[in-house]
Amino acid sequence: MENEQKVPKNKLLTIMIVLLAVILLAGTIAVIIILRASGGEEAQKEPSIDEVLESSVDIPEMTTNLASEDFIRISFKIQMDSKEAMEEMTKRDFQAKDIIIQKLSEMTADDLKGEAGKQKLTETLKTNLNSIMQEGKVEKVYITSYIIQ
Repeated sequence: MENEQKVPKNKLLTIMIVLLAVILLAGTIAVIIILRASGGEEAQKEPSIDEVLESSVDIPEMTTNLASEDFIRISFKIQMDSKEAMEEMTKRDFQAKDIIIQKLSEMTADDLKGEAGKQKLTETLKTNLNSIMQEGKVEKVYITSYIIQ
């Protein structure tokens, strides 16, 4: 008879330990999810204007011809993802200018008309400039002046 009473106590103890372990595991998972969610919001926060300026490179006004026999006078501000990337892009400014001239020489004045044309140019430049970067990346390319003659 004594054996019969010990078996239920052992089962009850085992069930309580398993339930406690499940509750602890669920609590740990919930805490991890909450911490990741709050950390993700900080990562997606837009940088302040001071942070943008600290990590940006100016490409001074340049004049080049387009494929349509027109001339363009244009300048850019290139926003990088870090100060280190900005320093690398500053050293690579001659390569950036070369890429800009090559891409513009393939475009016509009609290609650059309107907002869509300018967005296409900035996206193309962003992709091509990222291809030369070793540390960091280009976040955004801004056109700061623009005249077609």
